[in-house]
Amino acid sequence: MTTIVLVRKNNEVVVAGDGQVSMGNTVVKSTASKVRKIEKRDVVAGFAGSTADALTLFERLEGKLEKHAGNLSRAAVELAKDWRTDKYLRRLEALMAVGDKENSYIISGTGDVLEPEGDVIGIGSGGNYALAAGKVLMDGEMSAEEVAKKAIKVASEICVFTNDNIKVHKI
Repeated sequence: MTTIVLVRKNNEVVVAGDGQVSMGNTVVKSTASKVRKIEKRDVVAGFAGSTADALTLFERLEGKLEKHAGNLSRAAVELAKDWRTDKYLRRLEALMAVGDKENSYIISGTGDVLEPEGDVIGIGSGGNYALAAGKVLMDGEMSAEEVAKKAIKVASEICVFTNDNIKVHKI
């Protein structure tokens, strides 16, 4: 698993993730990048779950954004529908946290497109730790990027499937 946090604060949207890839109880890699930015559409995304599955879903999201002229809400719903109903995609095991300047969503393989309350999303094995830390940190003077990084750092100190090799993308 992994930890991904998406934070929106002061007109800035940041997605951050740790770099640990685990197989069972073994750390295979500590420098993976599980966050991406779709430059043309000003969309950031982070993935928790199987790496190959997450990359497949990211490509699908990118295609849906192209098809729907950058409308993240529409692209997210269409991706979730495909994910739930397509025989191949249905087997993919991942969660996505995606955001643009207006919206933030959690997209799942069960067809969920959730718009969480508040300005922090946390997914993955350490997601709840990062979410809790992020919510507390939002009240301070920290930037969105600082909140996201600190939230992942807190999660890395609690969750054995999360490390503090943090990658960040922002819009």
